[in-house]
Amino acid sequence: MKIQILGTGCPKCKKLAEMAERVATELGLDFEIEKVTDIKEIMSFGVIGTPGLAVDGNVLLAGRVPTETALKELLQKAGK
Repeated sequence: MKIQILGTGCPKCKKLAEMAERVATELGLDFEIEKVTDIKEIMSFGVIGTPGLAVDGNVLLAGRVPTETALKELLQKAGK
């Protein structure tokens, strides 16, 4: 599974990246994290507000940092 963090590197983007890595590890997922920082590439996902989270190219959330529980649910569903 490819987890993509969509953001320019702001503190919220970094927090989401750290949380996604921790949660995916806890869930035992086979994953890689890619940080997408180019604004044109971020916009190609249809994301206007950052941070955003995509799994295998599908945007799961944008414009906020979710709770850890919500992130776990998103990644569990995406991993099935």
